[in-house]
Amino acid sequence: MNCLNRVKLAEGKLAVESSAPSSLKPTRILQIGDGNFLRAFVDWMVDVANGAGLMNGEIIMAQPLERGVAELMKAQDQLFTVLLRGVHNGQPVQSKRLVSCVKDTLNPYSQWDAMLATVQDPALRFVVSNTTEAGIAYVEEALVEGQCPANFPAKATALLLARFKAFGGSPESGLVFLPCELIEANGSKLKQYVLQFAEAWKLPAEFVAWVEDHNVFCNTLVDRIVPGFPAAEAEALYAEFGYKDPLMVTAEPFLLWVIEGPAGVTQTLAEELPLHKAGLDVVWTDDLQPYRTRKVRILNGAHTASSLASYCAGLDTVREMTEDSVVSRYLNKVMFEEIVPFVPLPDAERKAYAETIMERFANPHIRHELISIALNSVSKWQVRVLPTVKDYAAKHGKAPAGLSFSLAALLYFYRGTFAANGEYEGQREKGSYPIKDNADILTIMDAAWRSADDVTKVAATLLADARLWGEDLTKVPGLAEQTANALARIKAVGVEAAMSEV
Repeated sequence: MNCLNRVKLAEGKLAVESSAPSSLKPTRILQIGDGNFLRAFVDWMVDVANGAGLMNGEIIMAQPLERGVAELMKAQDQLFTVLLRGVHNGQPVQSKRLVSCVKDTLNPYSQWDAMLATVQDPALRFVVSNTTEAGIAYVEEALVEGQCPANFPAKATALLLARFKAFGGSPESGLVFLPCELIEANGSKLKQYVLQFAEAWKLPAEFVAWVEDHNVFCNTLVDRIVPGFPAAEAEALYAEFGYKDPLMVTAEPFLLWVIEGPAGVTQTLAEELPLHKAGLDVVWTDDLQPYRTRKVRILNGAHTASSLASYCAGLDTVREMTEDSVVSRYLNKVMFEEIVPFVPLPDAERKAYAETIMERFANPHIRHELISIALNSVSKWQVRVLPTVKDYAAKHGKAPAGLSFSLAALLYFYRGTFAANGEYEGQREKGSYPIKDNADILTIMDAAWRSADDVTKVAATLLADARLWGEDLTKVPGLAEQTANALARIKAVGVEAAMSEV
């Protein structure tokens, strides 16, 4: 069986769509992050744009940690397969692409000189990153000559310093940062920490001015579900493709990348990275907040509003929710009657997005575990669901029935006990399950459930506790009453029967 290499690709011996790699393309992007997500998201998009003749640039990929995929990438000439599978407009979609836009993969901890050389290349323009949500943080460390910093903002500061020195702080040598970490204001926070390191390291004022005036730190919003390597199907896929690829990545067809640039230069940046011209859903804007609100309220809000109730009803995955007659009716009611009307976008746009989300929930190739969605559900409900509840109540005079039920289901899910090992566990018909959240939240939940056998009192106590929600939820019209009633019905007839009544 073939192994991946560029000779066989150039000779046409690998039957797969690709962008005809060339060693003549300049390095336009430094990518700090070698995981499945960036490879199936940014790398795939750049490869599509290269193949369409809209871009002529390659990527240098750098491991964010000492351990990564650099050696595996080198072993197969920086090639890997992205396999897209899912449903679009009711029709099954499957495609595979051999991504060839990565020029080299570096381990900066052993190849720091190569990293510095990359940022001293005048063709370099963009820095993309995904170093996990914890990656964009300030962790104090010293600047050591010839040594790769451990912290990502520290790395970025050191790399910018090398570029500043190489080009004398010229305006045109500035870089554009496109962080893909899943935190709000990711670009703004990265810039804040870079400047904090510059101050801690006592770097020249001229460098600080160059960072602030001639480098752009964009806030971004990313969306694509990437399950990763299809281990259970790997051998069958190798046989089908005619080659082995231990770096294969599976992903859903849907993607969205919203990039917020400074007013006045956003469209110029879009022309420099014209992914949108390849038919890809890449949105350049000077205000990504409406898109964040859409995602948080519709995608994340629907997840949070339905997952705990569904799990307590005996289901295990998001796809099972779409296949269960009662849960799917509840999900549609919550989605289209209670959430969508309060997203601040044109009606057609928000409905179309919601319909896309429902297709994504039903994707047969993605196993999204409900218990993983349940992690830290109290803060998730506060951020993702509560704003919609308050908007609905402001218009209709009382909280919505479906989302009130979701809060009751959350309280029921958190009805647990502390085990001997200190873990907090709940019980459903299938057995025990872990309840993962902030220790203070678990203590509050445990105390409320142990101190009252009347669920109405439990609901009243917990909704009034501002430590959980950031405010007293009994002041939201109708929410406490509907939540208490729903919790009583759940206790009396079970989650699914109570849900069917909603």
